Amino acid sequence: MDIEVVKKLIKKYTAGHSQFVINADEAGRYYRNETKLLLEPSREEKQEKEHEGKTPLRKADNRIPFNFHGLLVNQKASYMFTTPPIFDLGGTESNKVLQKFLGDKYAKVCKDLCVEASNATVGWIHVWKREDGAYNYAVVPSVQIIPIWDKSLEKKLLAVFRHYPDIEEESGDSYEIYEYWTERECWSYRLKVGDAVDNLIPHWMFMVDLENNELSNHYEHGIGEVPFFAFSNNNIGTNDLKNIKPLIDVYCKVFSGFVNDIEDIQEVIFVLTNYGGENLNEFLDDLKYYKAIKIENEGEGDKSGVSTLTIEIPVEAREKLLEITRKCIFEQGQGIDPDPQNFGNSSGVALNFLYSLLELKSGLQETEFRPSFGRFIRCVCRLLDIQIKDDTITQTWKRTSVRNDQELATIAQASKGIISDESIIRNHPWVDDIEKENHRIEEQTEKEMEKMTEYHDTFMKKAGEESDVKE
Repeated sequence: MDIEVVKKLIKKYTAGHSQFVINADEAGRYYRNETKLLLEPSREEKQEKEHEGKTPLRKADNRIPFNFHGLLVNQKASYMFTTPPIFDLGGTESNKVLQKFLGDKYAKVCKDLCVEASNATVGWIHVWKREDGAYNYAVVPSVQIIPIWDKSLEKKLLAVFRHYPDIEEESGDSYEIYEYWTERECWSYRLKVGDAVDNLIPHWMFMVDLENNELSNHYEHGIGEVPFFAFSNNNIGTNDLKNIKPLIDVYCKVFSGFVNDIEDIQEVIFVLTNYGGENLNEFLDDLKYYKAIKIENEGEGDKSGVSTLTIEIPVEAREKLLEITRKCIFEQGQGIDPDPQNFGNSSGVALNFLYSLLELKSGLQETEFRPSFGRFIRCVCRLLDIQIKDDTITQTWKRTSVRNDQELATIAQASKGIISDESIIRNHPWVDDIEKENHRIEEQTEKEMEKMTEYHDTFMKKAGEESDVKE
């Protein structure tokens, strides 16, 4: 590919990508509990800047972050993907081959996709062919992906820039790598950190001739489409931090200020007027030993004496503000406050109501993930030659939540004879894999039939022997 065309594309698309990276990095920091409060100047720095001197009454500088964003994101990821989606291709053998390809890492990939999408507005899966000829897949950090979409309403992916840092082992120089992926090929380029895009050069990273150790910056991947699949967080392209960031900042600031005030009032501050001693040490010694101090009095109207100075803390107002802010965080973040008083011995209806906001948020993400999983699974089936019956992929999604198993089991038992056994098994709280459970039921039924046959044969044999004896 003409390198001048690549330079123009990089200049065009990286400009808008910078703000995306800033927002994603900010959400990532909050996910790791590195809130804005930790990045602000210290109290002493603020005082020196604003008042040109330190305020002795205000020394404590506690900064206590609260990981509400991480909690809400992990809530959604656990709720949606502790039991990852199951794909039914319409045939047992096809399902087994697909399940083998997805492997043990599939559940972790789903969880990572959810976290990436929640922080960066979109998560990405990359499919590639390994050196041994087998295909593999993994989640790519969203900040590395610069997509190029067409202008149609379907928003088809035309190409992808994968941009990531690298260090040359021989020289130790830092470079930025640009991989340009299309539906058939990939080109690789690199740029030394700090240089302009015009200094972009080919990056020889693909092995084209193993015997001669020949490298190239061009690679034909053979996937048949751009091997990157986007999983959007919601229909408006926002992350989960946007609605709750101001509230988290307020909560951290008020709580930390509360702790600072309590720490600052641990010592009583004495105000001395016309003290007759030589220094403050003498004052403290007199107070400790004699339980009295000397004060110089200049006559009538003199206000000489000792008084104390303390800091008044509006406890009730701060408690109320923290309570309201916490409630707003979970409402705006559409999550569940893990306060034990919200649960108790709740019935199924009450638990469902408790999960209503989380279900709304998860449902929006599911509607975005379903088509993306469909494209990803169809690509895998095409590469591995897996048959899809009637070109229909059935996706089964389950939620993992606090539930009343006794109530659900009672409902399942009462439904016997009203709905099919398969529907009862599918919705029973103890069943995770329907096919395995059906197989176990068949084995159990066969064993019971064998036992009944043995009992019948034994009974008939014994009855025959008794009949012979009577005759």
